[in-house]
Amino acid sequence: MSALPDSIAATQTLLAGADYVASRSLATTVYLALTMQRPLFLEGEAGVGKTEIAKVLSQALGRPLVRLQCYEGLDLASAAYEWNYPRQMLQIRLAEAAGTADAGALAKTIFDEQFLLKRPLLQALETSPTGAPVLLIDELDRADEPFEAFLLEVLADFQITIPELGVIKATEPPIVIITSNRTREIHDAVKRRCLYFWVDYPDAQRELEIVARKVPQANAALSRQVVEFVQRLRTRDLYKQPGVAETIDWTRALTALDKLALDPETINDTLGTLLKYQDDIAKIQGSEAAAILAEVNARATA
Repeated sequence: MSALPDSIAATQTLLAGADYVASRSLATTVYLALTMQRPLFLEGEAGVGKTEIAKVLSQALGRPLVRLQCYEGLDLASAAYEWNYPRQMLQIRLAEAAGTADAGALAKTIFDEQFLLKRPLLQALETSPTGAPVLLIDELDRADEPFEAFLLEVLADFQITIPELGVIKATEPPIVIITSNRTREIHDAVKRRCLYFWVDYPDAQRELEIVARKVPQANAALSRQVVEFVQRLRTRDLYKQPGVAETIDWTRALTALDKLALDPETINDTLGTLLKYQDDIAKIQGSEAAAILAEVNARATA
C-alpha cells in the first residue's frame, strides 16, 4: 500500500504514474478529497475519464477497488446487503430438530453477521490488509432517485445501519468516487456531502499527451492528426461528442491498420470507432470529414 500524496504536485505525479494525465485543478480536488476524507463527485460527459480516476487511485495506492455499477431499479439488497434466507431457514430447521427452537434465541442467532450477504457498499466499509478500499459508485444518475437517500448515511458517516444487527461503521473511511453522466440531476443532499468536480474534455495538448501514454506505439504525426481531428469534431453539432476513450480507440484502430496519416477513405471506414450513433456518422462521413481533415492539414502546414 502506498502512502497518500502530501501535495497537489504529488497527486499529479501519482496519477501520471498510472498514465492518467490530470489537470492541476482536477489534481487539486483529488488531493483535497484524499486529505479531507471526503467523497469525490465527478460529473461530465461519458468517456472523459471519470471512472478511470477510481481505477487509477486503486492501482497507484495499492487499494482494492469495490465497484457499484448503478442502474434503474438498483435496490438495497443489490447495493448494500441482504440476509441469506436459505441458510437462516436451515438454521431454524436444525434448531427445531434438536429441540432448541427458542424464538428469542433463534432471532439472535439467525440475524448474526455470518448470515449477512455483503454487497459493494458494505464491503467498502471493511479494511483490507492493504488499507481501506476505493469505492466507485459509477453512473449514479442511472439509479432511481430514492436510492440516493440511502447513500446519505454512507457518504456522511461511512456507516450502514442494519435494523436487525445495528450500525456497521468503517474503522478507516474508504476513498469514495461517485460518477455521473448527468442524464438527470443528482439531489443536492448527495452533492453537499462530496467535493465536486466537472470533468471536461481535455485541450489538444493534454489529449495528445494522453494518447501518447495510452497508445505509445502510434506514429507521432498520426496521433497529432487524430487529436486535431477529434478536437474539431467536438465543435460540430453531434448527438454524442467523442470522448477521450474514443480518441484512444481510434488511434489504436488506425495503428492496427498500419496507418501513418489520416486520409478521407480511412476516416470514412473507421468512423464507427469514433462515433457511436449512425446519424452522427452520416453527418460527418464524406464531404464533412474531408473538410475537417483539410482544416487539420492546413493547420499543420501553417
